[in-house]
Amino acid sequence: MEHAIRNYEDVDSWKTIMFLYNSALKEVGTKLEILNDEFQHVHQYNPIEHIKTRVKTPESIVKKLRKYGYETSIENMVKYVNDIAGVRLICSFTSDIYRLAEMIGNQSDLKVLAIKDYIKNPKDSGYKSYHMLVSVPIFLSDSVVDTKVEIQIRTIAMDFWASLEHKIYYKFEGNAPEYISKDLKECAEMVSTLDDKMLSLNEAIQKSLEEQEELKTESKKEESVHI
Repeated sequence: MEHAIRNYEDVDSWKTIMFLYNSALKEVGTKLEILNDEFQHVHQYNPIEHIKTRVKTPESIVKKLRKYGYETSIENMVKYVNDIAGVRLICSFTSDIYRLAEMIGNQSDLKVLAIKDYIKNPKDSGYKSYHMLVSVPIFLSDSVVDTKVEIQIRTIAMDFWASLEHKIYYKFEGNAPEYISKDLKECAEMVSTLDDKMLSLNEAIQKSLEEQEELKTESKKEESVHI
């Protein structure tokens, strides 16, 4: 990607870089849809409830560069801002998160650059999510450009909490009163409890269905013996 920037030092450089990020989102999005369809075909179950994609706005990119203390340039943007192209996977259960992460990591043409597990190690705010920074090759007419995409994997409950937290902190510009931060953290703990209970419930349902299938199989065997 950095090599590509050096080759596009003209008025179209910004458009070219954005084209690469949008292309990377298409590549990753297609891969994830195929994985989801394959899982449905093999296991009759879809681990992904929703797929959301977005490219950061120029304003957000500039804000992040200034926060990191870097000059505003396309080269610094590509080098230091890792979440310009983002994909968010929303799952039903926490077990789906790690299953999907493993499936993504096994893709031969995706390179996993970094992992941040905010589920096992939540942020101080209570934020939980599983982040993967991957690199995907974009095949152009005369070159191949590796482009970074951040993949966030979280449950429906985690996504609900994170969306509200973002809206609340945006209103306060990151300086929310302490009691609001405290209440948000308590809500995050409730979300974790809900996720745990829903996972346990799902496992209990699966176990019950398996036991019913075993009983049906045994019953059929007994019937065939009597015949």
